[in-house]
Amino acid sequence: MCRNIKPLFNFDPPVTSDEVRAASLQFVRKITGFTKPSQANERAFLTAVEEIAEVSSRLLHSLETSGRPKDREEEAAKAKVRAAVRFGT
Repeated sequence: MCRNIKPLFNFDPPVTSDEVRAASLQFVRKITGFTKPSQANERAFLTAVEEIAEVSSRLLHSLETSGRPKDREEEAAKAKVRAAVRFGT
């Protein structure tokens, strides 16, 4: 998985449409290899981002869990520790 795409399910507060769109943009960038598409590809690129965001949002809102929602700040702190160990900073 692209390391810039973060898990978005089961968080408190719940995922926002901006977060879903950002993850969708990262996914499309990853699979196309474009950070910014050419004018010829821009329409297809942006359409893909919007369609993936829509499907992802529908998926996230339809999932169920009996687990307690994760705290965003707590998860961010854990990720920071993992990065420090991984990259030796």
